[in-house]
Amino acid sequence: MNLNQQIKADIKNAMRAKEIIKRDTLRNIQALVKQIEVDERREVTNSDIERILLKYVKQREDAIVQFKEASRDDLVAKDQEELAIVRAYLPEPMDDTELKATLASLISSLDATGMKDMGRVMSSAKEVIGSRADGGRINSIVKELLS
Repeated sequence: MNLNQQIKADIKNAMRAKEIIKRDTLRNIQALVKQIEVDERREVTNSDIERILLKYVKQREDAIVQFKEASRDDLVAKDQEELAIVRAYLPEPMDDTELKATLASLISSLDATGMKDMGRVMSSAKEVIGSRADGGRINSIVKELLS
């Protein structure tokens, strides 16, 4: 079962169980998926859905920071619940040692020697690692390994 089918099934289950926040969160994700299907007239893949989920996580994290600054604890709690729901659909993130090892082997396979190869390494890293690590973490470790 792909992620799109899993999300649709989980929406139905959340409706049956009257889990309002889960239902609404998954409906938001489903709307973003549907928008890609309609705009680009193609079937979405799991990697497309993972990109949508990562973007949604980033938006929720930014909103949490802003709500904390405004002392809106009710909205902070709601967004944290949404984050937990969305993160359940993402693959397990890499820890720093695993990420470093993967990037080191990628750098050696690309014969990257310095910072001039940063763009080439980063584009390959996003393909290899996918959604298992944040772009900022990848960037900092690649800079560390190349310098």
